[in-house]
Amino acid sequence: MAKTRIEGRLRSIIGGSAGNLVEWYDWYAYAAFTLYFAPHFFPEGSRTAQLMNAAAIFAVGFLMRPIGAWVMGVYADRRGRKAGLVVSVSLMCAGSLLIAVTPGYETIGAAAPALLVLARMMQGLSVGGEYGASATYLSEMAGKRHRGFYSSFQYVTLIAGQLTALTVLLILQAAMSETALEAWGWRIPFAIGGVLAVAVFWLRRGLAETESYANARSQGAPRSGFGELFLRHPREALTVMMLTAGGTLAFYAYSIYMQKFLVNTSGFSREVASQINAATLFVFMCLQPLAGSVSDRIGRKPLMVGFGVAGVLFTWPIFTTLESTRDPFAAGLLAMAALIIITGYTSINAVVKAELFPAHVRALGVALPYALANTIFGGTAEYVALWFKNEGMERGFYIYVTGMIAISLVVYLKMRDTRTHSRILED
Repeated sequence: MAKTRIEGRLRSIIGGSAGNLVEWYDWYAYAAFTLYFAPHFFPEGSRTAQLMNAAAIFAVGFLMRPIGAWVMGVYADRRGRKAGLVVSVSLMCAGSLLIAVTPGYETIGAAAPALLVLARMMQGLSVGGEYGASATYLSEMAGKRHRGFYSSFQYVTLIAGQLTALTVLLILQAAMSETALEAWGWRIPFAIGGVLAVAVFWLRRGLAETESYANARSQGAPRSGFGELFLRHPREALTVMMLTAGGTLAFYAYSIYMQKFLVNTSGFSREVASQINAATLFVFMCLQPLAGSVSDRIGRKPLMVGFGVAGVLFTWPIFTTLESTRDPFAAGLLAMAALIIITGYTSINAVVKAELFPAHVRALGVALPYALANTIFGGTAEYVALWFKNEGMERGFYIYVTGMIAISLVVYLKMRDTRTHSRILED
């Protein structure tokens, strides 16, 4: 019986994680191929100006994430975690296929960037609901002793999605000429993402529902909603927003923006920058379960405090040193150091948020406050970084990242350790 239960739990975690990987692959394919399709949709201006336009649309997708988090967080709390996961992947599929087939500016004019905005809005709605549903699902499916370890796969698959997008980029860079890749090859990853999302749709339809959701439903718990979250659980919601602010900004600065930084500031080629980004992200991905397992032994709080302290101390020296670094190996070590620092947040942030809320409002509580902070700080990270550079004040971005990490550090120091004060245990 116990063996059957463990096997069922593992199948559910693997199934939920595989779907999460495809979701995030579709989301990050946009960032990975920005250097190639930006001129296609925004033919005028310098490279920095084109990247700023593409980054602005990347940020638009983030503006939709709180709406998706609200709507689908409520849906996952009322209809089930599995139902929320199925809806989110359907929206992601549609958004990816739309990008794959949208003609360029020279063919349909302003309608091209407009359709790109629409596709990113759909993907933003999807990812907004995906984070809360998947984080809640994985945290509830995991057992007490290994909850940090299993829930860390939420970020393993998030990073794996990003890494898969970069791998597709490296393969296409090796297999195609730069001219062909800029002309039409950049469409391939979005078509792949759409097809994979269809497969995930069928995979998620067969997932088991969590006991936490079933128990909350059978006990007649209050209905999830905006008022239920912010009127009855305001402290927890604010905690999620503030602990996310520095973490999500650092994550996007150290990983997503790093690829552009290595090209636009350090002076590496697009191919070398992609290789550095892919190699460091692979190591980063492997670190997540290790850190999650450590949190099961010593608690969640020490890891978050460690990230906060190291982020405040080392963000400035890492970026300023990278400015003048011309050796790819040295650049990779510096980028890896930044990702090791952020592991203290990424590996456990999902389970920390899930452990703060009761089951009947957990998906919404994890998703909406996170999405608000992620939109404000994570979604605008690239644009803010490029704005500082365009204004000749690039180092202002390093100060901004450091300051936001410091604010989150205060929250980490003041909050209780959720490993020993977990609301999931009450389910």
